[in-house]
Amino acid sequence: MAENQREEASLKIGKRTFLIAFSILLLLMMTVGILTRVIPTGSYEREMLNGKEVLIANSFQLTDAAKLPIYRWFTAPFEVLFSSDGAVILVIIFFLLAVSMAFSLLERSDIMFLFIIKIVQKFSGMKYVLMAIIVFFFMLLGAVLGTFEENIALVPLIIALAYCLGWDSLVGLGMSLLASCFGFTAAISNPFSIAITQKISDLPLYSGYAYRVIIFLTYYGIVFLFLYRYARKIEKTPEKSLVYHEDVHLREKYRDVGSVEQMLNQKTPEEYQRTRKAGIAFSIFVLLILALILAASVLPVLSDLSLPLIGILLLVGGLVAASIAAVPVRERLKIIARAAGGIAPGIVLILMAMSVKFIISKGGIMDTILYYTASTIMTTSPYVAILLVYALILLLELFVGSSSAKAFLVMPLIAPLSDLVGITRQTSVLAFCFGDGFSNIIYPTNPVLIICLGLTVVTYTKWMKWTFKLQMLSFALACVFLLIGVATHYGPF
Repeated sequence: MAENQREEASLKIGKRTFLIAFSILLLLMMTVGILTRVIPTGSYEREMLNGKEVLIANSFQLTDAAKLPIYRWFTAPFEVLFSSDGAVILVIIFFLLAVSMAFSLLERSDIMFLFIIKIVQKFSGMKYVLMAIIVFFFMLLGAVLGTFEENIALVPLIIALAYCLGWDSLVGLGMSLLASCFGFTAAISNPFSIAITQKISDLPLYSGYAYRVIIFLTYYGIVFLFLYRYARKIEKTPEKSLVYHEDVHLREKYRDVGSVEQMLNQKTPEEYQRTRKAGIAFSIFVLLILALILAASVLPVLSDLSLPLIGILLLVGGLVAASIAAVPVRERLKIIARAAGGIAPGIVLILMAMSVKFIISKGGIMDTILYYTASTIMTTSPYVAILLVYALILLLELFVGSSSAKAFLVMPLIAPLSDLVGITRQTSVLAFCFGDGFSNIIYPTNPVLIICLGLTVVTYTKWMKWTFKLQMLSFALACVFLLIGVATHYGPF
């Protein structure tokens, strides 16, 4: 494969993708900045519960805090690095760089092609069975183990596989990012949404799982059918792909499996053996990553460290594999530098996305929004109340992406409020999961969405156009499931 083709294969954020995301995030920063000038400032008192800070119900008071200066709307992307979220942001940036560097090394070593060819050969003539398996795998990881950010590491591989099977980058994102998000939302035993919210709500751990399994299987069917219909459509008429012109070069590169096999067969026996050994070595690191994900789901001490550790394993695995494949040291350094430069604009977008929460928090209006929403919920019927709880979580998700942080912020208010308006706490937990999950791949303030789109040719506007109908259906179904929960007194209480 020619050197210029190898350079083009490196993960990088395109100019158009960057400009669209930058414009949307800048507008969002200014919008929330204006809200801090309009909405009164206020705060709840807080207390420590199991090492986490939670709100004390009925402690809200309006305050006379000074309004956030307008210039700080625009310095927020820099200030956020020195906020309480600074460490998390640095970890996300490191992870983004590690993914880009690792997969650039794998491409240069021809290991990605070797992996993909083996998969395609194994599922020859059964590619939609393969699609169903991949979607189920990613959804199950999210539903049972609560993985979402961690799955970014596999997104470039799934996208390359989608190209090789004759599909486009949207199908690749659908089988990985979309499936991860829907699995995280249709949680069965997700420790970051189900476990924490049930604990705060004084519910038995993982109770009510039977209804959640039904929900999971329903959403699995919807996601698979959505991807199946789109993939079949672009197979018949490739021009109907929403990113037909953007990824035509990459589709042609990966689609011709025969030429890729021929390229590998042109290697000398010694070169092929080195590539094969390099692939085996990287597979060991992949197994270590999967073991880490499993361990992090049951060991809280590992959950906060899982993302940087996965990044380290990916990068070290890529370097080891490239070394075994006999890629010269100087070339490895060039690949790493090129990968970092290509993905660097994503760092700017991540800082802007995280600054939205920073502006709201510094503006002192987060608690005010909570208070007035909770007051409205108390005056409604149970059926309206559960939909308002769902809407509240959707709103908070725009500013607070972390599931656990949002749970400690809002559930101390929602749990007792549920008792007052006649809805079960279990149904409120379900509303939290729905509100916390689906919007992860809608809001441009979510770093995972920004990173995954940045690794492809897909712009935010194209992504929204592609997923819009699916998201509307998912929201409608969520409302139906919540209303059924109210009607059946979904419990135990």
